[in-house]
Order: sequence, then structure tokens, then C-alpha cells
Amino acid sequence: MPLTKLSPENRWVIMAELIPWEEFEEEYAKQFKIEKGAPAKPFKMALGALIIKEQLGISDRETVEQIKENPYLQYFIGLEAYTFEPPFEASMMVHFRQRINVDLVKRINEEMVKRGRERIEQKSEKKGVEEEETGERKNKGKLILDATCAPGDIKYPTDLEILNQGRKATEQIIDTLYKSIKGKLKKKPRTYRNIARIEYLRIVKNRRSTKKERREAIRKQLKYIEKNLVSIEKLILEGATLNSLNKRQRNLLEAVKKVHEQQLQMWEKETKSVPERIVSITQPHIRPIVRGKAGKPTEFGAKLSVSYVDNYIFLDRISWENFNESGDLQEQIEKFKQTYGCYPFSVHADRIYRSKANKDWCKQRGIRLSGIGLGRPPKNISQEERKQTRIDEAFRNRIEGKFGQAKRKFSLDLVKTKLKETSETAIAMTFLVVNLCQLLRQILLLLFSFSFISKTFELDEQIMIMKTYFINLFTAVKVIDLEVNYWLLAA
Repeated sequence: MPLTKLSPENRWVIMAELIPWEEFEEEYAKQFKIEKGAPAKPFKMALGALIIKEQLGISDRETVEQIKENPYLQYFIGLEAYTFEPPFEASMMVHFRQRINVDLVKRINEEMVKRGRERIEQKSEKKGVEEEETGERKNKGKLILDATCAPGDIKYPTDLEILNQGRKATEQIIDTLYKSIKGKLKKKPRTYRNIARIEYLRIVKNRRSTKKERREAIRKQLKYIEKNLVSIEKLILEGATLNSLNKRQRNLLEAVKKVHEQQLQMWEKETKSVPERIVSITQPHIRPIVRGKAGKPTEFGAKLSVSYVDNYIFLDRISWENFNESGDLQEQIEKFKQTYGCYPFSVHADRIYRSKANKDWCKQRGIRLSGIGLGRPPKNISQEERKQTRIDEAFRNRIEGKFGQAKRKFSLDLVKTKLKETSETAIAMTFLVVNLCQLLRQILLLLFSFSFISKTFELDEQIMIMKTYFINLFTAVKVIDLEVNYWLLAA
């Protein structure tokens, strides 16, 4: 069934024209070898499927079902004819996220916005004023900078719960290793799993357990994990190999070893912090990000540094470790200059960005850094400065609105992917789809404006025709009335 009778005003048809598929097809294809394996899915299908998932806010399986049922979605991912069969399995979505990494998504986002803005300017017939190329261009435009956190899909971590998960993981690993050499050993290593579970439940079910009781429970779980790790080493010496474990179990074993080391260190020093602290056995890359927000002082996920220019938002840095976002200001401004050919006229950011080094750096380049700097506020502030500060803060709130859109409508508020690289791709895809929706909104607004203007012209033309008709009619009636009056007078 050919896809030839689709509406050109449909959102998926318009969005398909906004994305630069062909520019990144070759780079994506370099990951595959022609002589090995089955033919790979094209880049348009891979990226299109990820965009559909993020745009509709559905799961991987539901994404495949929606594509199978909707001809517009099939057109969007590059199919030439409608098919009733799914174009790929739901498990391929994981491979798509692994092949399209975060750096590639960021470059696609930047190129898409560049193309979309050029198309909108052509449609609106706005010609920019050409500047004289005498040296460097003057500072122009406004740049907003901020940071946020993308929480991962994990249970709220506690030391006792993490150790319990690690203990259960080591018990499963012992079972698998023993099964691979069952004929060589007479007796399976003892794990005390039932006793360990009872001791764990005794504390978690008690709503009023004391600090001393929790500390003792943690000590016992540490002993159980230590004994299990020793048993795993003995099984390996007896002939068991790590190849008998699947990839997930091998990753869990490495995570449990590090968790045991960190928790033992915190227990001995009676502290609650340790460098690179693991808060999830299944997702060891996730870190606690202290934000100090009301209701959420600490979030568990990735920290993002982003920039906002002309209603479009860009991901500049993503890290699973906490960092000071003020250190990214100079790099983000230099990126702005590389993209637009000049420094911004003003930079709007939180107070944490207004360090002395950043203020001096901006001043040397003629950039106005909004707001009052760090330290004690000055006593004598003019009314104009207060007004400008309020205006700058109101303008800076635009990036908070973009964060709200990305977290309420899309998946930035809870990243459900499990792997580090797939989570980074999913986060970058959120910002790409946010910008795609902004481009779509502006194009639809232009189409509506042109339709309204054309209809207005048609209405004006009809009004002129009717006006001419009534004028002619009135003139004819007036002539007839004069002739009747003349006939009556003559009679």
C-alpha cells in the first residue's frame, strides 16, 4: 500500500522534513560491516523510532505497535509503503540508543535547529540587515545558562537495602558457578541466605529501629557479602570460570565488590559519604546529586549543563558526578561565538555563575553578566539597576519553563533506561524533541498566518465586489426615482 495520500500538513510529515537525516546517515553506517551479520536498520528508522518514543511518551514495545498501526509514523521512519508487519523488534530500541550516542544526538539537534530557523525565516520573508565585515562583529543576542538533574529510575537508596541487594546478587552468582562445576565439588559453599534475610527483615519491618540496631544489621550484611565473595574466589580456584556468568552477572559482581568496599569504609569511619558512592547495584553509574531544592535536596541521576538561545535549548554537558556548573560558562559562551559568529550581548544565569573570574572574563569581552555577583550585596543600588535585575530574572525564567516542559511532558523527570550510554542518549533525545516541537509550533503558526491572510484577502475581495454591486444598485434606484418624480411633475 503506497504512502502517497498523506496530508502534507500532518505534524509527522512536517517534522520529517525538519530533521537532517541524510547528513548523518554515512556516519551511522560506519559502525557496521557489510560482510558480517544481517543488514542493519537505516539511520532514519533508528532515529525516527527514538523520536516517536520520546514524543508520545510510551514504552519500547508500544512504540513498535504504534508504528505498525499508523501510516504517518511509518512515513516518518522512512518506509516507502504501508505494511501491517512491525519494521523491527522492540529489543532493537536498546541497540538504537547504543549506536546513536549522546554526541551524535547533540550534533543532530544543533543542525536541525539551524535548518529549521533558516526555513522559518524564508517562510516569514524576513531579511536580516547585512553588517559591515570590519573586524569582529559586535556582541549580539542573549544567552541563558542553567543546570538541572535527570533522576534515574531507582528505589530511594539506603545502606541496608543496597547491601541486601548485593548479598542476593552474590548468592545467585554462587549458584551459577557451582552448577558449572557441580561434578568436581562434593558440597556447595554455604551462604546462610535464610538467616541473612530474616535479620534484614527484622530491621526493615521495624518502624522504630535505633541507630545502634541499624548499624549492627549493616555489619552483619557486610559479613555475609564478604563470606560470599570469598566463596566465589574459591569456586574460581576449583575450576569455575566467569564465562559461565552472563554479562549482567559479571557487572553485578564488580558492583558488589565496590559496594562492599565503600560500605565497609563508611561503617568503620561512621560516616555517610564516600567518593563515587554507588547507590544502585543494577545501575552503578548513578550518583547522588546534592541540589538543595525544596522537597528534593538530593536527586539520584545525571547532572546536566544546558544553554538556551532564542527559544531553543541545547545540552552542553552531561555527567553522573556532581560538578560546579559555573565552570562551564566560558566554554558555553565560546560555543555561542563559534555558532553565531559573535559573543552574546548579555548572559543570564543563576547567582552561582557570577563568580569574580566569570565576571572579569565577561567584562573583557564586553558581555553583560546579569544579576548581582557573589558575596554581600552592595548597599547603594539605583532604581534602574533594580529594575534591570528584575527584567533579567524574568527573562532567565524561560529556561525554567523549558525544564518544566522536558520533565512534565517528556521523560527528563524519570530516565527509565538502565545502561549508562543508553540513559545519556535518552536524555539528549529529550532536548532534541523539545526543540523539534518548538520548530513544529512555529511552522504551524506560519501556515495558519498565511492561511488567515489569504482568507482575509479573499474576504476583502468579496466585500469590494458586494460594495460595488450595492453602489451600482443604489445609483440605479436613484436614477429611477428621479425619472418617476419628473413624470409626476409633468403630469
